[in-house]
Amino acid sequence: MSYFDAASAAPLHPVARQALHASLDEGWADPARLYREGRRARLLLDAAREAAADAVGCRPDELAFTSSGTRAVHTGIAGALAGRRRTGGHLIVSAVEHSSVLHSAELHAGNGGTVTQVAVDRGGAVSPEAFAEALRADTALACLQSANHEVGTVQPVAETAEVCAAAGVPLLVDAAQSLGWGPVGGGWSLLAASAHKWGGPPGVGLLAVRKGTRFAPQGPADERESGRAPGFENIPAIVAAAASLRAVRAEAADEAARLRELTDRIRTRVPLTVPDVEVAGDPVRRLPGIVTFSCLYADGETLLHELDRAGFSVSSGSSCTSSTLTPSHVLRAMGVLSEGNVRVSLAPGTAAADVDRFLEVLPGAVAAVRARLGAPGGADPRPAETETAETPETATTGTKSAGADRDGAATAGPLVLDALGKLCPLPVIELAKVFGGVPVGGTVRVLADDEAARLDIPAWCAMRGQEYVGEEPAERGSAYVVRRLS
Repeated sequence: MSYFDAASAAPLHPVARQALHASLDEGWADPARLYREGRRARLLLDAAREAAADAVGCRPDELAFTSSGTRAVHTGIAGALAGRRRTGGHLIVSAVEHSSVLHSAELHAGNGGTVTQVAVDRGGAVSPEAFAEALRADTALACLQSANHEVGTVQPVAETAEVCAAAGVPLLVDAAQSLGWGPVGGGWSLLAASAHKWGGPPGVGLLAVRKGTRFAPQGPADERESGRAPGFENIPAIVAAAASLRAVRAEAADEAARLRELTDRIRTRVPLTVPDVEVAGDPVRRLPGIVTFSCLYADGETLLHELDRAGFSVSSGSSCTSSTLTPSHVLRAMGVLSEGNVRVSLAPGTAAADVDRFLEVLPGAVAAVRARLGAPGGADPRPAETETAETPETATTGTKSAGADRDGAATAGPLVLDALGKLCPLPVIELAKVFGGVPVGGTVRVLADDEAARLDIPAWCAMRGQEYVGEEPAERGSAYVVRRLS
């Protein structure tokens, strides 16, 4: 089995396993106690804090260990907003932040605060200028991930931190995906990360709050971890997390070069061997081990199962996976195709042979999924122009055909395709089936109530060289209008 989902959780690093086992015998006591066992536990905790702080680029007394990366984000945002409540209640986040940031933003808005989401470009990156435009006199905090968890795009943290610092606004950085590859540069104020992303044990996060940052811990007071993470520290897991972070950093330069070559191989080969594929994310400013692509006319959940049966564990931001009913907010913000999405995230040590085997298996897996859905298999989906939209194949989709004069010019109204009640990728598949019956210059009005259609129909138009006219209100769902150009 080839595990290609390291962006969700990396396999436990051998150094982490060794450190965990060793510290179970020495780090079980209360580090706040003065007797021998307590002093031993305190020494282990202090050493782990120093090692982690060195990796982060902060002072040991600026770093607290939390129960998870999500908890670190929640605590960091809540504490920073509370510490600057006199400034105002305005929060800035990027549109592609991790859900832990966006959920905190939703809670803040629900409690009367205001939130601005900064848009990204098609590669998934923000611009520092966009953050500068979002800053206001009442801005209390800004948040920006160091690198995106779905497409791997690296964000301009240092430049954005400079913009925020000039306005006197602290910047919180979610460094979960990137910290194992190197420190986050720039003048950030707060930083959160999670050990299971770099090969440490799950259940350990860290939160760094630099001196001079106004911060007010929320919830009942606790004397542990500077009041930022109440409860008894899991010292064995913390020691293992710090040890594995140091270990992966030592290997980072060589592994980054090797994994980047493997993901470049995927980015290059997949569009050549699988028709109608869109590769997402910045091709240059990206993490070494992550590559994401979407396959037109494919069901994301079925494709993941197909790859799992072939021995590959991958993830997906597709709306047609069992874990979600809406497209990935990251892919939606980028404006790229979401259906049939596959995220490959390679862990350090991934063998090149496993990647080559994946590239051999993928085309057949995608073709099999498309065939089950009755979708075009990758050739131009448009039937011959002599066919009409009222063929037996298309009549079952609930269409009404526009007319055409003897010169082939469009007349009357648009063809109406009823795809209501159909989930991704069926609306796009049905659109492809009827589109050949539309005269050049004519339009199709696709009625759909699946959220993914808002993203996937414009993406289909871009991939097929047709014009996406826009979205119109409808009695149910929305109407998406497409004009045939050729």
